[in-house]
Amino acid sequence: MRWPRQLVSLLFVLSLLAGPPVVLLYLVGPPLRGWPTAVTAREWVRDPLTEHTLTAALTIAAWMVWLLLAYTVTIRVVARLSATVSWLRRVPLPTPLQATASGIAGAAVFGVASNAIATPSPPATQPVAAGSLDDVGIPTPLESVLHDDGISVSGGWMSREMAEQVSAAAALVWLRRRRDYRPRQLGQPSREDPALVQLPATVAAVQAALADTPPPPPSKAGTTSAGASLLGVPTTGGTFPRVGVGLTGAGAVAAARGLLLTSLLAGQRRPRVSVVVTRPVLSRLLGPAADMLGRRLPGLAVVDKLGEASRFFPGRATERGLDGRDHAQRHLRETTDAGRGAPVLIVDEAAATDSAESVARLAIDAAAVAVLGTWSAGHTWQVDPLGHTNHLDAGGRPGPRICVLTRVTATDLLTILAHPDPSPPEPGVSGPFGDGALPVRSPRWQATGKGHQVRSGEDHRRLELRVLGEPMLLLDGRPLTIRRTAAIQVLVFLAAHPDGADTRQLTDAIWPGLPRRSLTGRLYTTLSELRATVRSAAGVSIIEHNDDRYRFDPACVTVDLWRFHHAIRDATTAVTPADAATWKTVIDAYPADFAARRSWPWLGPIREAARRHVIDAHAALASRAPDARQAIAWLQAGIRIDPYNADLHARVVDALIALGDHDAADHTREGYARRLAAAGILPHDTALTTTIPGQPVNLSR
Repeated sequence: MRWPRQLVSLLFVLSLLAGPPVVLLYLVGPPLRGWPTAVTAREWVRDPLTEHTLTAALTIAAWMVWLLLAYTVTIRVVARLSATVSWLRRVPLPTPLQATASGIAGAAVFGVASNAIATPSPPATQPVAAGSLDDVGIPTPLESVLHDDGISVSGGWMSREMAEQVSAAAALVWLRRRRDYRPRQLGQPSREDPALVQLPATVAAVQAALADTPPPPPSKAGTTSAGASLLGVPTTGGTFPRVGVGLTGAGAVAAARGLLLTSLLAGQRRPRVSVVVTRPVLSRLLGPAADMLGRRLPGLAVVDKLGEASRFFPGRATERGLDGRDHAQRHLRETTDAGRGAPVLIVDEAAATDSAESVARLAIDAAAVAVLGTWSAGHTWQVDPLGHTNHLDAGGRPGPRICVLTRVTATDLLTILAHPDPSPPEPGVSGPFGDGALPVRSPRWQATGKGHQVRSGEDHRRLELRVLGEPMLLLDGRPLTIRRTAAIQVLVFLAAHPDGADTRQLTDAIWPGLPRRSLTGRLYTTLSELRATVRSAAGVSIIEHNDDRYRFDPACVTVDLWRFHHAIRDATTAVTPADAATWKTVIDAYPADFAARRSWPWLGPIREAARRHVIDAHAALASRAPDARQAIAWLQAGIRIDPYNADLHARVVDALIALGDHDAADHTREGYARRLAAAGILPHDTALTTTIPGQPVNLSR
């Protein structure tokens, strides 16, 4: 409580101000009793050091000290009062409507007797994505979280449906990395693996916001729910007109970025172009990243001139002419019913004005046309930085809310859709379909946890942390109850980082995208409760805190992931074929995936690195198997660890063909193809990005 200390401080100041004058006046009296006369002045000059003059001098000095103290206190009080007045001036007063509503609410509360009032819990705060605000007027994180009809990030706004598509695309990135990994041979040097790089922080923020935001209630028939996807464009309460729309206002460019990402996400499963954009517009939207993403984004066609865009559209508009309105309306219904397979066209105002006839012709076959600027041939929307639109050609009537993204946020999200840089295949290795198109082998990551000893079984109260499989903290074989999910994350994160982690690393991993300054207290609370739980149950503290780094005390807890890393180190240092048994130890030390059934954004690289070690162990044992049947058994065991790995399937198919079992080889090949198709990926994606002129168009997969 602060008020007792404040009261004591006030009494002390008052005693300093009132005490010295009272004492001086009571003991000495006033410093001067009237003005000195000429006689008094001559006596003082003749004998200055008398008892009376010394007393007067000391009294005057005491009064001066008191005046200095009083002046200081007065200045502090005036400054505090001034700050209080300034704060009161900034406090917003309620409007008459708010005052009326408050009064009604107060009357309702105080007028109800003996009835329990249940207050709904406040909505979950939506994390914000990392990135700079490069667009004028883009809301700050504090402003963006006030909207509950979608997912708000520091880089803009998107519907919940679009956030789910981003999360699904991020999962596909890891599935493709698992598919493309090739087991490494023993003794090969380790190097950095770009396939194990964490996804952009913006993706993690979107995933966290999606997890913390409850799903919207189902919409009634005939209405459009928040974030409904119409013609591949997430909006709120409206449709994106097929005849085309011009985008103006502070959020126009951000809305075009949202349209670009939305259309590419919607077209991931279709082997065709989803977006056609002119090169100047793409540079305006993405800046320096436009050239790289323009080559690697599947479903994106970049054209230099608007006339080159007609080759990516069905072409029926040019055949029937512009005067066939009935045919155009029928084609509109056919295209919509067929699943909106036509691409989206994004151009700027200059191109739309100079080639108005071409744009109007393409708009008949396009899923949507967006013009950066006003467009007299279609509708024109004014877009604000939050994605709200107004129909300028309909008297300013409010329109649908559309996705808006800053340049940094859009680039981060588009990165998860882009194909990786092409790498030449290793010689002598072919895929399960004989095309040899698998990327170069991924390097081995060094095993972590080096130097952390495993406690012996002689400890009376044994604490064990299991993170391979469902995470749990065991005391004498029985799980301890950890109430906070964040505390479980702390345990798993520190298990994966035996050398420790600082406050920034923990907060960025557990609460991605949220302002770090607001998370320090939350982390301290989580750690304090976790320590109290463990201390009350086991009498020890398993987490050390030195120099702002948190780490496990290896003398107080054992971790199954550390034992797994020790087994890996023993296997990688074995140099004789007789030491192949150490690879079985690696397999036995891996009961399940790292933090199985958990979807925390930071898990991906660590989980995949551990899985790759086990795949390496199965491949090594298969290569040393005495016969083909045993080799196939080890390879199939590896496939059970990772059913999406193409190299393991290729080796099984080759081994079965070598044994003459072509039916089993075909069954393995077809089952693998079905598994990939069910997951939304194909055995070997071919780039759908098309840049013309000068390069061939290849839209096959």
